[in-house]
Amino acid sequence: MHFDAVRIDGIRGELVADWLIEATGEDAGPIVCEASGGRWVYFLVPPGALAGRDWPLGVQLLGGTGTGTVTYVGIPALAGNTWPLRWYSGPTATAPYVCPVRLRDALG
Repeated sequence: MHFDAVRIDGIRGELVADWLIEATGEDAGPIVCEASGGRWVYFLVPPGALAGRDWPLGVQLLGGTGTGTVTYVGIPALAGNTWPLRWYSGPTATAPYVCPVRLRDALG
């Protein structure tokens, strides 16, 4: 699957994820969380969705920024133990990606 990702560190990433989940009635789209280490939170958005938007400081953009680089983001299995990665919010038929507009709104 191809996607761009927005990576946010620790509690800030978790707060943004919680806001999105609540704002979407628990249909926020795919959000991956690291259970150890830096505890990064990854918001998977449609390919190309990062370009042409202003993003606040402290947010890392992975892919789709026009730099010609390829980024690897670990994705947990939909079921079973894939520690240290877990789904904070899984993809669904109605939300296969996180909406970049809502994500940007959640970041203020």
